[in-house]
Amino acid sequence: MDTILEIIKYTLPALIVLLASYSMIKMFLRNEDKKRRFEFGMNQKDSVLPLRLQAYERLILLLERLSPDVLVMRLNSANLTVSQMQNELISAIRTEFDHNLAQQTYISIAAWEKIKSAKTEMVKLINMSASEINPKENATVLSKRIIENAIELGHSPTSSAINFLKEEVKELF
Repeated sequence: MDTILEIIKYTLPALIVLLASYSMIKMFLRNEDKKRRFEFGMNQKDSVLPLRLQAYERLILLLERLSPDVLVMRLNSANLTVSQMQNELISAIRTEFDHNLAQQTYISIAAWEKIKSAKTEMVKLINMSASEINPKENATVLSKRIIENAIELGHSPTSSAINFLKEEVKELF
């Protein structure tokens, strides 16, 4: 009985020290892991933020290029008919949009939906304006009609998307 008591007297403090050491090492390693993850997250933010800002810049540029007045002025040609001009405008919109598809990776889903909506509204505006005119008329007539219809709407189909993107950029800072 004395030997068992002697063994317990030596092993019990050793077990307590072992458990205390184990829990301290476990806590230390957990804190180090949290610290490492935090630093990794901060490094990620530092490298992704410039890409996100560049995406917002490119998408605002896309929307500016798709606005009715800019699009019509850029593609206006006196040698085209209304139907040819309509096709040129819609083709330009699709090309510009397709060129910037990858930018959706860096923005919110809501912002991307606004951009897609603006693109769709621009195509609708062009098609509606073209349907009001004889397809054989000069393209200048279509250009004027598109701008008139955009003015009647009271806002450019792209302006609300631009404002939405600007608000999201403000939230980054």
